[in-house]
Amino acid sequence: MAPAQKLSGAHVPLLDSIPVRRASVSGAVFNVSTSIIGAGIMSIPATLKVLGVVPAFVLIVLVAILVDISVEFMLRFTYAGETMTYAGLMKESFGRVGSVAVQICVLITNFGCLIIYLIIIGDVLSGNQPDGSVHLGVLQEWFGIHWWNTRAFALFFTLVFILLPLVLFRRVESLRFSSAVSVLLALVFVGICSVMAISALLEGKTNTPKLIPQLDNRASFFNLFTAAPVIVTAFTFHFNVHAIGGELGKASDMTSAVRISLILCSGIYFAIGIFGYLLFGDSIMADILVNFDQGSGSALGSLLNDIVRLSYAFHLMLVFPLLNFSLRSNLDELLFPKKPLLFVGSTSAVFLAFIFPGAIAIKDVHGISSKKDKIIGATMIILAVITSTIAISSNIYSWAGGSS
Repeated sequence: MAPAQKLSGAHVPLLDSIPVRRASVSGAVFNVSTSIIGAGIMSIPATLKVLGVVPAFVLIVLVAILVDISVEFMLRFTYAGETMTYAGLMKESFGRVGSVAVQICVLITNFGCLIIYLIIIGDVLSGNQPDGSVHLGVLQEWFGIHWWNTRAFALFFTLVFILLPLVLFRRVESLRFSSAVSVLLALVFVGICSVMAISALLEGKTNTPKLIPQLDNRASFFNLFTAAPVIVTAFTFHFNVHAIGGELGKASDMTSAVRISLILCSGIYFAIGIFGYLLFGDSIMADILVNFDQGSGSALGSLLNDIVRLSYAFHLMLVFPLLNFSLRSNLDELLFPKKPLLFVGSTSAVFLAFIFPGAIAIKDVHGISSKKDKIIGATMIILAVITSTIAISSNIYSWAGGSS
């Protein structure tokens, strides 16, 4: 990897008129980890049900390795060029079309995630009314139904008093403490699941997990490919690579932060996957939060379920500002490419994580890619296209079958 260059002028990652203190590697680890662990953590146990334990573990490790390689491509070409943004990196290789493609993918991915986060937060705190039936949230279960714990007021309070102060920070490094709390909440979630799963195991209430997938028909085979985009989406944080890495200043520091984060997140993902699968078996839903939302036979079990739901909701609140940071910066760069302002789906996630970095390595506008880099880049693109195509086709097939 090329040594980090001194950033100056338009390439300083925020305001060059204000002395900027370099970010810390530990803060970058927390910010990268929080960018990775979003809503995708809740879908990991369902992938174990589809794939089996061994293939799921292999897939998590494989995707983590490919993500590390794709980020290494991004950092190497960034420091070899004259830009400090993802869109600028694509513009150097593919012109205006490349930069706009990245910006559109970031806008789709992050804006969609932020909407989903608010929906989940509202469901956890104040419930909803699907198909006319009333589903109570944690606040309503604890205190009864009042005006101050309705869905609208709970979201208003969350947006104004929690999210707004966090999204006003100009530097990603300023979010390191909230990101540390977010990672801690994810670990609390894993810890509670592990305790509940081990307790159920000792009581003989768990089912033996499948080590390999069971292929009963053609649909079961195609369902295997729907798990890959879930894992890829769960590891996608490339939209924040330049924001976090730019404040570190050294490519080697960002590389270390990314690898530590990938190891941490891979461990969290596999732990929540295996413990969630042990706890709920084949009855596990696509979103494990639905399983925790169901009634428990004991007061302690209900309390643990509520703690899991609340920890997840607060975790998403702290992920929100990191996704908003890259969303507003890309929107700013898209609308005002000449004069940046001060306040700046699974398919798009696959583009951001693998296809764009692989294409940059193959294009090699700076002449720094080896033959191995280009082969790896081409392999990443081919695998991403194949798995995404099969996953989309399988979803269409399932939807058409359900409609008929």
